[in-house]
Amino acid sequence: MTEKGPAVVGVGRTKFGEHYERDPEHLVEEAGLVALRSVDVEREDLDACFFADYFLPITNKIGLEEGFLSELLELNIPMEITRSFSSALSNACNAVQAGKYSLVLVGGMEKMTDRWDKIRDDLMLLEDPWSYYAGGTPESNHELMLRSYMKTHRLHDNERNLLMLTLAELSVRNHENALKNEFAQFQRKISVDMVLGSRRKLRRPLGLYDFAPVSDGASALILSDSDSANSYTQKPVSILGYSLATDYITFPSRRDLTGFLSSRLAMKGALEASSVGLNDISVLQIYDQSTFVGLVTLEDLGFYGKGEAWKSVQENYISSEGCYEINGEKLFINVNGGLKADGNPLGATGGAQVFEVFKQLRREAGERQIKADALKNGCVHELEGFGTKAYVFLLGMD
Repeated sequence: MTEKGPAVVGVGRTKFGEHYERDPEHLVEEAGLVALRSVDVEREDLDACFFADYFLPITNKIGLEEGFLSELLELNIPMEITRSFSSALSNACNAVQAGKYSLVLVGGMEKMTDRWDKIRDDLMLLEDPWSYYAGGTPESNHELMLRSYMKTHRLHDNERNLLMLTLAELSVRNHENALKNEFAQFQRKISVDMVLGSRRKLRRPLGLYDFAPVSDGASALILSDSDSANSYTQKPVSILGYSLATDYITFPSRRDLTGFLSSRLAMKGALEASSVGLNDISVLQIYDQSTFVGLVTLEDLGFYGKGEAWKSVQENYISSEGCYEINGEKLFINVNGGLKADGNPLGATGGAQVFEVFKQLRREAGERQIKADALKNGCVHELEGFGTKAYVFLLGMD
């Protein structure tokens, strides 16, 4: 990316959680209207829309989503549907940078809690069909990767216990961060004993408090070309670099079973497409489907060496400021509570991550605003499936 990238000029989202009483169109309308009103833009000003959802045709019996959204917005402009929010945003960035569009709405929505028992099979098929046919659940590959990690890095019993304690602490910290996030699905404290107790009750390495919940919700943003961004807001947040990468869908067939190659390649691509280095990132939103995936992602993105994150997370976490000290720089991770506490409505999750970085960089995050003299850049990481596809966006302000 040689020229200046497109800019996010407005954002919006709903509270994540169980919205049994609300239709998906009401959720995405709420998020979209907040985003539009934040920059005083009308629907008629939009050149195109890119939306994301995984399961709406299944969970809500919606047919061609583009027509559904055209009717909702009363617009006949180009609209495209993708799975993840990051996929929608990536396609929108490509179109804006190519000069095709100037002002674009990017949105995501999901209604999962109504039919959770009906879509568990679909979730597993989405992540890894062969594991599904072998009797796996959406949680099984997380535990397989955890066991492979311990074996590959030759952790002895005491080290394994410390690793598991670190994972429990990550869950607790996410819930602490979410206490100040009015949009979070869970705004309550949990304890390390609760996390460990859930594992013992299930007789499994990872328990209830180690996994992100099932959620409903929507998120949206307004994307502008760089030349027009300042006409919408005095504080545009530019997309400095972005990249995506893929890996085999079958987890046991991958070359590395201790992390996600797709995340490593996407991060490498995003850094190369920008002038940003790892030490230039202050705010990081990672896709922590589980506590272990959250931990190993810190290694995949290059902040820690392979097999080292669990030790450094315990040693370097600064509880009073809620950040990590890496190479002498402060890094704030999942300050909104992450997927674990903020929620995980698949099609909308990536939008909530961008929402948080946008608010933090502009110092508009209210009670949860990071207390630091200077914030450099932000990074958003999202996965599709179990690391089958990874996206990384680097965001910053002039």
